[in-house]
Amino acid sequence: MIDALAIPVTEESQVGEARRIAVALATEVGFNETDRAKVAIVITEAAKNLVKHAREGEILLQTVKTATGDSIEIVALDRGPGMANVGQCLRDGFSTAGTPGTGLGAIKRLSSFFDIHSVPKLGTALLMRLEQAQISREACQNSNYLEFGVVHLPKVGEQICGDSWAVENDADKNLILVADGLGYGVLAEEASQEAVRVFGENAKLGPKAILEKAHAALKNTRGAAAAIALIDRTQKTICFAGVGNITGVVFTDNQSRSMVSYNGTVGHRMQKVAEFVYPWSSHSLLILHSDGLAAQWDLNRYPGLAAKHPALIAAVLYRDFKRTRDDMTVVVAKVKQPA
Repeated sequence: MIDALAIPVTEESQVGEARRIAVALATEVGFNETDRAKVAIVITEAAKNLVKHAREGEILLQTVKTATGDSIEIVALDRGPGMANVGQCLRDGFSTAGTPGTGLGAIKRLSSFFDIHSVPKLGTALLMRLEQAQISREACQNSNYLEFGVVHLPKVGEQICGDSWAVENDADKNLILVADGLGYGVLAEEASQEAVRVFGENAKLGPKAILEKAHAALKNTRGAAAAIALIDRTQKTICFAGVGNITGVVFTDNQSRSMVSYNGTVGHRMQKVAEFVYPWSSHSLLILHSDGLAAQWDLNRYPGLAAKHPALIAAVLYRDFKRTRDDMTVVVAKVKQPA
């Protein structure tokens, strides 16, 4: 997955720019002419909806690697009036803006995967994934136990994100890392990427042991805040260790449980690191994020959001709790539901 591109869409002239960027990305990852045309239609319709209905409209655009290739992920976010009846708004012919009312229906039909969340007075989030025609949907659906959603963006005005994240999958375990290099820019990225390297080379170890190895490896960098979660499907547990201000939360059946991190900086001052074990079930969500996302969020404020795709959950949290003065990474993981 590449870093997300955040494209503001608040006026008509930005619709064409969003389409140009999306088609260029689709071309870069090998979409053919027909599939590029689908991408163009979907992002155009989504952007037009933002112009017509939204306040603070924004599109997040990125590629997502699947078992068989690259997909284009488009998320349209707004702080508009929201939808009182989502099902009605998805039907062709329904419109509140005097248009033919075919936009959302066309988006859903052309997308390989579509999801929507809307709350009156809070806004709407649309998730659209488009795959290349030759990709086997069955292969994608059976590829992993977990599905992920990620928003990973640099500080406003910067090109490089000092945060990093990584996932290692095993037969019955999933290991997830989020690291936040101190400061921002190239030196922050070097520190967080060194944490990723150590994580990948020592994935057979537990979270505490990996962080201890990272502490030694990051001594010649700026250092980083880092947290690692190990989901054990056999034991139905999640083992967590963190140093610094990476937030980790397990959300199960409308109950949030914050996981414990110790103060410090991996690579410089790590006086204590320990593992804590929490229950995990097929109904659980894992949310890890850097301090570029304010920690005051509450999923219960968003009816039905926890049941949505992790990419939609991550995007809504980004929309409502991002801090533009820092790099931002939010990773959401949940058990993949049957198609």
